[in-house]
Amino acid sequence: MAKKKNKSKFQKVVAWLHLWPSLVSGIIVLFVCLTGTIIVYSDEIMDLSAGSSLYVTPQENRITHDEIFDNIEDLNPNYRISELVFFKDPARSIRLRVFDIKEKSLVMIYMNPYTGSVLKIDSTVYFFFVVAHLHAELLAGPIGGWIVIISTIIFLIGCITGLVLWWPKKWTKTTRQASFKIKWRARFKRLNYDLHNVLGFYALPSSIILSITGLIIFFHPLMDFTVKRSGGDTEKLETFLPKADSTLVAKDLVSLAYKTLENEYPPEKEAVNSWVFNLDKAGSYTFNSGKPGLKSIENLDVTVYNKYTGEKIEMQKPLIIKTKTENIVWQLHMGQWWGGQIGKLITFLTGVIATSLSVTGFLIWWGPKKK
Repeated sequence: MAKKKNKSKFQKVVAWLHLWPSLVSGIIVLFVCLTGTIIVYSDEIMDLSAGSSLYVTPQENRITHDEIFDNIEDLNPNYRISELVFFKDPARSIRLRVFDIKEKSLVMIYMNPYTGSVLKIDSTVYFFFVVAHLHAELLAGPIGGWIVIISTIIFLIGCITGLVLWWPKKWTKTTRQASFKIKWRARFKRLNYDLHNVLGFYALPSSIILSITGLIIFFHPLMDFTVKRSGGDTEKLETFLPKADSTLVAKDLVSLAYKTLENEYPPEKEAVNSWVFNLDKAGSYTFNSGKPGLKSIENLDVTVYNKYTGEKIEMQKPLIIKTKTENIVWQLHMGQWWGGQIGKLITFLTGVIATSLSVTGFLIWWGPKKK
């Protein structure tokens, strides 16, 4: 008898934890889930927006990185290149992620790798840049970041308590149908309940993954802990790389980028990217190979060259593990896993369901009150 009473009390606590914190944070959770869902297919949308500027007619000689920077300087003195992406396909243009320091905006610039001509300046990335900051911090800086992360913790608690509430006391044919199937022809009240209960269950694993990776990304000590548990080093990669030397002449970054694609990696490595916003302070070039996305790289490998000799720098394994672990966290959060498209589809559907849970949950609570 005491056991039954304790169980009943436990159920009441679980129900309270599932309901009231979720009601308080519901609007924020809905907004965070919605903005996260919008970002999932950002890479595909940006490629679609780029259109014909993705491709050029291959020629014999490519431009140098000095010519790239000079062309961007001539185009707009306020432009600062943060990322260069080079593709193995000789018919692909170079993709530049460029920040406008005057307008405080972000653009993607597509450049012919043989002539240096600018094919397109595309601001689509700025839309996703704004949405990403809305998703992460509501465009409200650190305070907004804490509001989002507290709401994420509440959402995670809601996922766990929701599973407890969903779990039937006895598994029968009737409870299995009620737990796993939606009665599409039922009245609105029952349909809404099924949309919350059943869809919430199906989206549970990926919802938990998205919540946990969001927490890891926000809390740097948690990311460091994850890296350490993976066998990685928490020090920054730049700490172990040579610094810039103004008395030496740097090798051409573009030549080393295509050398990396052609000689270092198998055909499935379709591109390499290099972050160049601190290029003048670095004594090395770092190339990340795979399929570069907005925030992560599918099938990542890292190659580093001495900037002045062109010789490959062999990186210690813990540093490579650190880079790959951080990238995996971002992949899981962005949906860039399981061949890319399958992971993105699952992440997108999870985002749609998670966005709806705040609405369907509110209607479940509000229905009896209104009546």
